[in-house]
Amino acid sequence: MRKLAAVLRGAGYKVVETREPGGTLTGEKIRKVLLDSGTAGLSPLAEMALMFASRAQHIAEVIEPAVATGSIVLCDRFTDSTEAYQGSGRRLGGDSVRELHRVLCGNLQPDLTLLLDSDAAASVSRARRRNKRVAKAIHRGHDENRFEQETRAFFTRVHDGYLAIAKRDASRVVMVDARGTPAQTHQKIVEIVSNRIASLNVGKRGPHVR
Repeated sequence: MRKLAAVLRGAGYKVVETREPGGTLTGEKIRKVLLDSGTAGLSPLAEMALMFASRAQHIAEVIEPAVATGSIVLCDRFTDSTEAYQGSGRRLGGDSVRELHRVLCGNLQPDLTLLLDSDAAASVSRARRRNKRVAKAIHRGHDENRFEQETRAFFTRVHDGYLAIAKRDASRVVMVDARGTPAQTHQKIVEIVSNRIASLNVGKRGPHVR
C-alpha cells in the first residue's frame, strides 16, 4: 500500500493511507483488543461488533472527510474482511455482516477492492513473523497474532469467503496473483489501479479506492 501511495502521489493525486481495524485513535484502541493474542474469550459476535465499531468511527473521522476533499483513500482491509473472517471464518454468515454494514456504515463501498491471492499457509506464517517483530520492537510484549493462532480450517473458510465475495462483486473486486516477487505484485497493482482511475475519469478529486 505504501508503494502504491507513492506512485499515486508522484502522479499528482492526493492520497490518504489508513487501515482497519484502526485508522483513528479510538479504532487503534479497539485494534489492540481485537488482535492481541492475550485477548481471550472474545465471542464471535463481540468480535464482529468491535470491528464495526472501529469501522463506523473510521468512516466518520477519516474516510468521508478525505473523500470530500478529493483524496484517494487507500485502506488496508474493509468490510469484505469482516465478511471473510467473521462471516465465513467464524460462521456468522455474510448476510449479518452486510446488514450491519448497511446500518452502521451507510453501505459505503470502495470503487475498487484488490484481493491479493497467495498461499494461505505461507501468508499466515509471514504475518506471524512480522507481528512478532513489531511486538518486540514497539509493543513491549503485545502482539497482533490472535487471528494467526487459528486453525488451518479457519483460514480455509476465510479464503473461501474472500473468493465468494470476489465472484459476487466481480465489477468491484479484482484478484491479484501475489505469488510472485513483491516487485511483480506491486506492478500488477499499479496497472489495475491506474486503469480503474482512468475509467472513473478521476482528476484532482479522487474516489474512495481500497
